[in-house]
Amino acid sequence: MDFRGLAVDDIVRAPAFILLYLGLILTAKWFKALAVSYKLDEELARNDNLAVGLSMSGYYLATAAIYVAALYGPAGGLVHDLVVVGGYSLLGIGLLNLARWFSDRAVLRKFDDTHQLVNEKNIGVGAVHCGAYIATGLVIAGSISGEGGGLLSVIVFFVLGQLSLLLFTLVYERLLPYDIHEALRGRNVASGVAFAGHLVALAIIIMNASAGNFVDWGKDLTEFFIADVAAFIFLPILRLVMDRMTIRGQSLGGEIRLDANVGAGLLEATMAVCFAVVLAFLI
Repeated sequence: MDFRGLAVDDIVRAPAFILLYLGLILTAKWFKALAVSYKLDEELARNDNLAVGLSMSGYYLATAAIYVAALYGPAGGLVHDLVVVGGYSLLGIGLLNLARWFSDRAVLRKFDDTHQLVNEKNIGVGAVHCGAYIATGLVIAGSISGEGGGLLSVIVFFVLGQLSLLLFTLVYERLLPYDIHEALRGRNVASGVAFAGHLVALAIIIMNASAGNFVDWGKDLTEFFIADVAAFIFLPILRLVMDRMTIRGQSLGGEIRLDANVGAGLLEATMAVCFAVVLAFLI
């Protein structure tokens, strides 16, 4: 390939953004270490804590989603783009850690999830953390992608996304044939996997509604709430219908509650995510 006609920015753009991403990964870990009361490296290596590993995996996936969303936008020169992408990514990482605090006190509100992660090494709780991080990352990614709106729209859609996750949790709890908090406290990994899948499914739908260029508050908020309502209607219906249809003669909820069947939990999570992708495309 003849590189003589290429601008210097074009040649160094990909390596520069890769280095920026690596720097953000390290920054994200530093933020996370400040936000939690335990030592990450000690839990991940010395204690071989799979629950914390799952939580961190979701955190890093969320960070990647935020970074990729920040890349979408008009080019304004290499230095300008690095500053803008880095700035929005740092904002997203900060919001991601704020969301963890909210999730601890609102979504998993009936027990101390840090104790469950660290002392009990509860894999089910780790799975929920993983799903909650990914869900929040997708919501933030939707809010920072595209042009217009600025910082205010990012904050507004982040807050709306967190409220949606909380309300969906309350609806999900009411529809389950078991107490999700009791199941998680009892180390039921299947229940955590299923719950995590539904959180991600909801986020996919509302991310699609908030993504793209900001037009005006009326139009963008209307699209967000339409997607939210559609998710709140169709995801619970899907769960109730597929509960009996997935495994012939068996209930997914029963398999999860009575047998702690991780395969059943994974099936429920997968179906919710698949349906969310289709629904997001249709609306």
